[in-house]
Amino acid sequence: MPNTTDINRRQNHRQNRRQFLKGTGTAAMAGAVGAGVSLSGIPTPAVAKEMPYLVDGRYDFDTVYSRIGTDCTKWDRQIQLFGPIKVGMGIADLDFRAAPCIGEAMRERLEHENWGYLNSTLGYTELKEGIVAWNQERHGVSVDPDTIEIATGVHPGLIAAIRTFSPPASRVLLMTPTYNGFYSDLTRTQTLPNESKMIFENGRYHVDWDDLEARMTPDTHTMLLCNPQNPTGNVWSEEDLLRIGELALRHDVVVLADEIHADFVRKGHYTPFASLPDRDIVNNSLTFKAITKTFSLPASKNAYWFSTNPVYLERVKVNHRADINTLGVVANTAAYQHGQDWVDQLLVYIDGNHSFVERYLKENLPEVGYTRAQGTFLSWLHFGEIMDEVGVVERSAASRNSDRPMTETQVFEAWLAGTCGVQLNEGMDYGPGGERCMRMNIGTSRKLIELALDNIREAVRSV
Repeated sequence: MPNTTDINRRQNHRQNRRQFLKGTGTAAMAGAVGAGVSLSGIPTPAVAKEMPYLVDGRYDFDTVYSRIGTDCTKWDRQIQLFGPIKVGMGIADLDFRAAPCIGEAMRERLEHENWGYLNSTLGYTELKEGIVAWNQERHGVSVDPDTIEIATGVHPGLIAAIRTFSPPASRVLLMTPTYNGFYSDLTRTQTLPNESKMIFENGRYHVDWDDLEARMTPDTHTMLLCNPQNPTGNVWSEEDLLRIGELALRHDVVVLADEIHADFVRKGHYTPFASLPDRDIVNNSLTFKAITKTFSLPASKNAYWFSTNPVYLERVKVNHRADINTLGVVANTAAYQHGQDWVDQLLVYIDGNHSFVERYLKENLPEVGYTRAQGTFLSWLHFGEIMDEVGVVERSAASRNSDRPMTETQVFEAWLAGTCGVQLNEGMDYGPGGERCMRMNIGTSRKLIELALDNIREAVRSV
């Protein structure tokens, strides 16, 4: 059993580490390359909480809200990997303060100081009611609460479904570039990727229909459908989804629709797979969703999946177990019940961020290929010409015999971080079609987006 001295030593170590991260991150921001914005006065998380967030009915998403020193992956992990970065634009969670209703609900629950087992029968009732109302009111799809399975996250649900339908060594169909997390799901299930590379034409990605059908082979039993598509930003039309569904039904491939980014689509442009007019197609699918992207709650470990097919539901349940934490249920329930206004305002701000990136790149970095995303809070940037100038192919080849071999886009990720202090996600991680691309998270203050783009522009000009 640890003694008091050991406990104090560990607490002091954690406190000192957080102070170090805050200091390095703040200093890095203050010394940013290019005109940018001066962030030398960026508030620490403790100070930021005292700043007004809601003024005259409007939430302030523009003031930079520092996450440095809170052990977050998006910032602190990148500082560990690359040193004192100036802007973390990688992992897909938001940099904004949470909707106030979430903190209020959690504080109220914390007043009761007992953390025994949560009664899922009673504890999930309001959560499921919120899920049903959210899908109906925001996306026009009716979900039977009896078909909803609460999950620890989208990944555990997907893993359970893949294990149900796809035995080890069989193949899982993907349209690439696609969400890199899918590959970890295949590793967990000992299945193999069956990658249908999308066609990139006139700045847009399209399904390669002939290739997609050709890959629906007898050893391919499931398809991971990303809707909206991460990282490309495609929002699939009803026509596209029906065609995918028809092919999958014909070839006995179960569609697993990951729709976690659904809230980041302009109203009327998102078609839930479960809303398609063909019942046979819908019955050949399961949908996996959460509002953890919407409200930046991934660490609350709360998601859900559902299906209109009772046989599929019962089969997947056998392979699924959800260990849910009480505060995660409290946080997500509060978001469903009281977070609508916060999200509505957030979506307007994110839409403005998309417009800002589109305008900035056109005027200042035309050599970066870019098409505005139809959905998500992500930007998919084509850096082909610049990568050639940086010499990523040669640098990648030279690293193969080192203790840290790097892909071409990993080389470019490190080059950006080291040259201008901006961390983006490397494109080859998203499968075939991502070799010349990088993913940028714009779910942050527009001031940080401008700082990042200014720094990238200066780095590119220096090559």
